[in-house]
Amino acid sequence: MLKLLLVWLVNALCLLAVATLVPGVHITGFGSALIGALVLGVVNTLIRPILSLLTLPITLLTLGLFSFVINAAMFGLAAFLIRGFGVDGFWPALWGALAFGVLSWIANSILLREAD
Repeated sequence: MLKLLLVWLVNALCLLAVATLVPGVHITGFGSALIGALVLGVVNTLIRPILSLLTLPITLLTLGLFSFVINAAMFGLAAFLIRGFGVDGFWPALWGALAFGVLSWIANSILLREAD
């Protein structure tokens, strides 16, 4: 349970870093980042697999590049659902999703390696 809370905290910090790195991604404070990280986790766990399955033919036709569009859509959906977390359009959502994915992957791999 502690590891899950730590991952959530790290993802919130990564979301704050994305807001400073990517123009067009806005977060008003740490509370919004915590809620944003939680909503991103829920959206990516529940909605993304269904959307990926429904768009499998176009993903195959584009050799997997459409998955970037799905990532941007999930990032934008999370921003739409949360007050204090905003994305200005498709391109900031795409770059924000990519930056968040890379930052959280690096941070969580370091965190999980140190926690074991």
